[in-house]
Amino acid sequence: MREFVVTTESNSDMDPVYLEENEVGVIPHYYSVEEEVYGDGRELTNREFYDAMRAGRRAATMPSDPAVILEKFEAYAQQGKDILHISFSSALSPGYSHVVDGANVVMGKHPEMKIVVIDTLSASLGEGIMIRKAVEMKKEGRSLEETAEWIREHCPHLNIQFTVDDLNFLYRGGRLSKSSAIFGTVINIKPILYFDKEGKLVALDKVRGRKNALTALVDNMEARLGEFRDKQVFIGIVHGDCEADAKYVANTITDRFGYTDIVIRPVGPSIGAHSGPGAVGIIFLGDKK
Repeated sequence: MREFVVTTESNSDMDPVYLEENEVGVIPHYYSVEEEVYGDGRELTNREFYDAMRAGRRAATMPSDPAVILEKFEAYAQQGKDILHISFSSALSPGYSHVVDGANVVMGKHPEMKIVVIDTLSASLGEGIMIRKAVEMKKEGRSLEETAEWIREHCPHLNIQFTVDDLNFLYRGGRLSKSSAIFGTVINIKPILYFDKEGKLVALDKVRGRKNALTALVDNMEARLGEFRDKQVFIGIVHGDCEADAKYVANTITDRFGYTDIVIRPVGPSIGAHSGPGAVGIIFLGDKK
């Protein structure tokens, strides 16, 4: 059985130390703040990124570079390794198709090599859940095929829901009309958004007030856990530079369900550029999205 490596993209929001320690290969996605481009060794801290958005500077995102993908995959081919790539949602970025194209080119040059690319139809720690599971299965001695099968079976059960604190960032990102942003701000409406079955970001609900929105995330989680209540890899909580709110949600989840394996991470630019500072999201496995 050939050795395989797990690879992903930089927008998985997993701790870089974990990725490095477990030899997970990372393909960068890029982002810009005004005219400055970041993403491959040149980075803003999360605080710098969100402070720039608070100051009104425009943030945008860009997918992976096909040349970088070819370079990274070719390096693994030279090492005689296969690849399991866990990808950002194809509905939100052309990055998935770039990886598929790169995989096909490299496998064409190395017919003995296998590269499996899985569209998680997810983002952030949704990818992270699958990364951790793939790493665990690899350490158990499971094959690439066995690991890929588990990931494919469970991707439809990935739930990502989040709320934002400032509707104007959704408007700037093209997710909300200007009139809706203004009206919602006036009456203190907080939307609940989620990734649907096609990996698209859509509205689920709206509530009035920040604390009600954070509680609604946990209520929605309870309604969707189903048979996965005792089958979690970990519970993910992401935030747009508002760690106190993320910890509040984590404590609420622990009190209600007893979960203690909770990963709290800043949401990176790929989502943060659209959701803005103050966003809070939860990620888990459930019966339905």
